[in-house]
Amino acid sequence: MSQTLLIELFTEELPPKALPKLGASFAQTLFDELARLGFVDKSVEYFTFASPRRLAVSIPDVVRVQPDQQIEKKGPAVAAGFKDGQPTPALAGFARSCGVTPEQLEKTHDGKQDIFVFRSTKAGEELAAVLAGLIELALKKLPAPRMMRWGDRDGAFIRPIHGLLAMHGADVIPAHALHLKSGRVTQGHRFLSKGPIELAHADEYARALYEAGCVVANFTARRNLIEDRLTTAAQAVNATIAPSGGLLDEVTALVEWPVVYTGEFSPDFLKVPQECLILSMQQHQKYFPLLDSNGKLLPRFLVVSNLETSDPSHIIHGNERVLRARLSDAQFFFEQDQKSKLETRVGKLTNVVYHNKIGSLFERIERLVKLAGEIAASLGADRALAERAAYLAKADLVSDMVGEFPELQGIMGMYYARHDGENEVVAQAIEGHYHPRFAGDTLPQGPVAQAVSLADKLEAIVGIYGIGLTPTGDKDPFALRRAALGVLRMLLQLPLDLNALLSATAATFPQGVVSDNVAAGVADFMQERLKNYLQAEYPAADIEAVLALRLQRFDDVSKRLDAVATFRALPEAAALAAANKRIRNILKKVEGEIPVLNPALLVEDAEKALHAAFVSVAPSVQTALAAQDFTGALKQLAALKAPVDAFFDGVMVMADDLAVRGNRLALLSGLAGIMNQVAELSLLAE
Repeated sequence: MSQTLLIELFTEELPPKALPKLGASFAQTLFDELARLGFVDKSVEYFTFASPRRLAVSIPDVVRVQPDQQIEKKGPAVAAGFKDGQPTPALAGFARSCGVTPEQLEKTHDGKQDIFVFRSTKAGEELAAVLAGLIELALKKLPAPRMMRWGDRDGAFIRPIHGLLAMHGADVIPAHALHLKSGRVTQGHRFLSKGPIELAHADEYARALYEAGCVVANFTARRNLIEDRLTTAAQAVNATIAPSGGLLDEVTALVEWPVVYTGEFSPDFLKVPQECLILSMQQHQKYFPLLDSNGKLLPRFLVVSNLETSDPSHIIHGNERVLRARLSDAQFFFEQDQKSKLETRVGKLTNVVYHNKIGSLFERIERLVKLAGEIAASLGADRALAERAAYLAKADLVSDMVGEFPELQGIMGMYYARHDGENEVVAQAIEGHYHPRFAGDTLPQGPVAQAVSLADKLEAIVGIYGIGLTPTGDKDPFALRRAALGVLRMLLQLPLDLNALLSATAATFPQGVVSDNVAAGVADFMQERLKNYLQAEYPAADIEAVLALRLQRFDDVSKRLDAVATFRALPEAAALAAANKRIRNILKKVEGEIPVLNPALLVEDAEKALHAAFVSVAPSVQTALAAQDFTGALKQLAALKAPVDAFFDGVMVMADDLAVRGNRLALLSGLAGIMNQVAELSLLAE
């Protein structure tokens, strides 16, 4: 009979950031192994539970005894089984290992030859016989950050385990894990539970923990409950919750019975940049800061407590007191930092090693100043402002506030620059040059910020790549892929030449620091990253066709891709792409230079007609290209389909007359040139 199987490990508090993965892994491994052994169907939906003090899984429709298994062991070939009427040693040994005589073996064909085979039926094992081993396997496969030992036991786990619950329906399944014997008793909330909880049936688990133990055991349900209560509490004071990243998941992993309380802090702290206060509340205290309708920080916060009480005043006041100390630290750092101008901190960067093969952060700043100025000039921006922003861009790294909160680099530089009276464009560029910081993040705004951001990322890519530390597989310790993506996202909107940028960047390094061919290597790296980035929106074949031109400016790539998509819908597209592929294949085989086209050497009517069509279409194609009307340029090519088809049907390109042959190759070369200025159309041929 099938019943619900419930397995629970009751532990000390588990690592909060790892809890969701631990719960998922524990449940998945147990389910997969039970399904593999035939105790449960793979289509069954199982339920995962993960709270600070427990990992559990509930799997419906698990049978107590697995189905009988058909065993098949393959032996030697029939042709090699007997010699002179007697079993060969190989056959005799195989039969002996199966516990039968050679005559009792069956024969089958394995797709290549006839072989001996032993078939038998193995009676299914009981769940109790395998469960302990499956639990041990699930524990070994956990993505545990660290293991520990406790007491005088040999077993190791992330945290001490105090209980093992294993039930199949109403029955306890005998099992041992980490010196614990399974039972039907679990524990609820550390303080709010009514006592040990004895389960009569596995299906009672979640309800019994909730009603008698004050535990919301399911992680997702607990997370949704916290989110709803946070939203309700924020709305009660006409506020919204500041973006918190993974804080909600972390808090969910810290509580079993979530209760939300509202606390306050002195408005005097609001003189400190709100980013500092928000980060202090979120990182140090796991609080949820509140914002007004304009996104400004309010002197209020929400705390998710693991205790429910009729008088929460002592909980609220206790959290307010702790937060007051934290915010006082932030206020102190901010006030101390403002006593020194940002520019006075730049010299301290000489003592900060960027990389031992590249030099100090100050040397890096010198490169950024030069490069940012050149990029700004190319964009028509104020070169002096870009150089000033680049000079100050990393100065806040040696400030007290950024030392405490590295996530505030750039943000604090912006505030300190404003305090020092720097140009607002410079202040915004200091913060903006870190953008985009992650996938989907905003791009730096304004040409000065763009110039400094490009300089920062290009210098990092060329420098690290140039000393041989290229990304490999999933390893990218210097985040070069992320930096490359940031550069590409900007270049898709800016009229800048990638090769020129890479050459200028490499030139800022002292002779011999980076490899001589670093610009070419990084260019290939960037092209690959661009392909990956564009595939989220465009077909791979279209991307290959456009990037095959090895474009150095990417600000028109989107227009080219849109034009290719329109071209592919034309009835003439397939034939033109195939013809272009044929032309490319012919031209690849040509040795030596192709001569200049001579109309007087056009002999056949088909080649004359193609030349006439080419001469007619070329001016309109060039006009469209000059206006970046790539769609219009490709549409003009549709007029070439008929003459191209007629040419290949009636003209022998590789004629015996070398002059005629060269002239026809010149015609095809010119045709390829006019056809492949938007994309390499031959790559669109199926």
